[in-house]
Amino acid sequence: MLTVALTGNPNTGKTSLFNMLTDSYEYVGNWAGVTIEKKVGTLKNKRGQLVDLPGIYSLSPLSRDEGVTTLYLLDESPSSLLNVVDASQLERNLHLTIQLLEYGRPVVVALNMIDVAEKRGLDIDVKKLSEQMGVPIMPVIARSGFGCDTLMQAAVKSSIDDESLVSPRHFDYGPVLEQAISTLEAKLPVSMASKRWLALQLLEGNIPVLQKLRQHVDPVWLQAFYVETEALVQKLPEGKKLPDYIRDKRAGIIDRWLQSAVRETKPLRTTLSERIDAIVLNKYLGIPIFLAFMYFTFKLTFDWIGTPVSDRLDALLNGVIRDGIASFLNTVGAASFLKAVILDGIVAGVGGVLVFVPQIFMLFLIISFIEDSGYMARIATVMDKLLEGVGLNGKAFIPMIIGFGCNVPGIMAARTIEQPKERLLTILLTPLMSCSARLSVYSLFVGTFFQSHQALIVLSLYVLGVVVALILAKLFSYTLAKEEESMFIVEMPPYRIPQWRTLSRSTWEKGKGFVRKAGTFIFGGSVVIWLMGYSGFHGWNVPMNESFLQAIGSVLSPVMEPLGFGNWQAGAALITGFLAKEVVVSTMGIIYAAPTEAGLEGAIAHFFTPLQAYSFMVFILLYVPCLATVGVIRNETKSAKWTWFSVGYALVIAYVISFIIYRGGLLLGFH
Repeated sequence: MLTVALTGNPNTGKTSLFNMLTDSYEYVGNWAGVTIEKKVGTLKNKRGQLVDLPGIYSLSPLSRDEGVTTLYLLDESPSSLLNVVDASQLERNLHLTIQLLEYGRPVVVALNMIDVAEKRGLDIDVKKLSEQMGVPIMPVIARSGFGCDTLMQAAVKSSIDDESLVSPRHFDYGPVLEQAISTLEAKLPVSMASKRWLALQLLEGNIPVLQKLRQHVDPVWLQAFYVETEALVQKLPEGKKLPDYIRDKRAGIIDRWLQSAVRETKPLRTTLSERIDAIVLNKYLGIPIFLAFMYFTFKLTFDWIGTPVSDRLDALLNGVIRDGIASFLNTVGAASFLKAVILDGIVAGVGGVLVFVPQIFMLFLIISFIEDSGYMARIATVMDKLLEGVGLNGKAFIPMIIGFGCNVPGIMAARTIEQPKERLLTILLTPLMSCSARLSVYSLFVGTFFQSHQALIVLSLYVLGVVVALILAKLFSYTLAKEEESMFIVEMPPYRIPQWRTLSRSTWEKGKGFVRKAGTFIFGGSVVIWLMGYSGFHGWNVPMNESFLQAIGSVLSPVMEPLGFGNWQAGAALITGFLAKEVVVSTMGIIYAAPTEAGLEGAIAHFFTPLQAYSFMVFILLYVPCLATVGVIRNETKSAKWTWFSVGYALVIAYVISFIIYRGGLLLGFH
């Protein structure tokens, strides 16, 4: 089967094009770093596979996700390369194209966002540019699907016609470099493919290529060869280092291509994106605007749309549906044990979580809007100065924002951060971001104790998570990243009005995991938790305060007493919350189950005061990451030490801050 590798700079529309060509759905966002690992799909015409590789500016990787692309080209042999370039940013994008042409596989160029280029006054002669570059160029608009079928046919045709015939393109880099390339080529095995490309990549400082060549050439000789070549290049009139010299040579080639094939039809003027950026990137207004946007998000989620819909769903689940199930079980003569399992275990546990689905989906809709509109990169830019002061950079805030939806993809998104120690810091701190699973706990408590200020209370928790992360970043950077310089490079895409199709699919892809978890993990967990509450040391059908669940919760209750929630019910919920934060609500739904119209909210009102409720929510925000998050931390850090550290420090921080809030609140007269 043919294999087409999809390559390009970040934020050129690769993932959108992948979805169009494979008729599938992958995560799409209008910001750099959306694809953090390769994805494989089958072309719609069933003629081959399409491999979506992370966006890169150069084949010499700076970050872990960029390394995926370089290692793929080193270890695999794709039938052809489909290079996506932004038609409005040709000069920058074509640097990667030249490196792909030198690789030695058939290349087809997808000239994406031609509509944006036209709006900017750029007239591109596609035929002439194709002749100059010597490859097929297909104009497309990936978001709408324009030109995608023709592009797919061209990619397949290129793979079939030229798979064994294509030779690497030869661009002239001057006598000194050409001699060096020939010298290194002669050292490489005759059977090795793309020798000229490997030589150029080595001279650019490509670490994965250097590691590969060390297997065939004496590493000492390679080092001496590089030093000698760079010394010769620096003696030239340009007087530049090797990577800069190579880049300048390629810039000259690109300039000649564009001079003959591209012209400006009207003078460039200030774009709408630039006018908006003058406000949202203002050093005084940037962060307040972001906070105002988050406040608006929570007003939508709790006061205006999410909670009213959630209340209706609650009435349906715990009223009509529960009564219907109870009636059915009575009709068929179900045993009392079975009725208790279903009504007090499954319905109370799973139903207690499902009622918050509207708030969860509303939050995911807003996050999807941030990603697809182009605002995500602006948030990173606004936060860069603040993060720089604590040892990170603005790019670290992107995983944190993604963590607002779910900490797992947020931690994985840290792969886009170039510096290893900053990446580690981001991985360790992202679990402090308030994810959607915690939102179900907040919804329960703010709906009970803070009905008039729901959005403000939830915003305070999100802000608290960020503030704690910044303080800890400063503390950790003294020991973990004190010798490492920071680098902040982020693509600033134009603002776009998100397509409803993209928004709805993105929201569903994020939210369906929550629903799936409710139907599987929480379903099973609710049965187990109910059984622990139904049984005890004295047998079955014991009172809840004599159950195994009470025994487990009682172990924690004395420890939690200084924080304001020293009852066994809270302790039991916190223990089960390690599996998934939604299970906290599920556990409370079972423990506090009462045949009253007030339901769960009315029940917990007897066990918490507003101050205790806020202290409990803060503890939920900061204490140990859920099991899935711990697993991904272990996978991303490849270290048991850092994994246990992430669990331990979070527990300590949660305890200390909840203690300060509760005891401080008492001193100030709150209750």
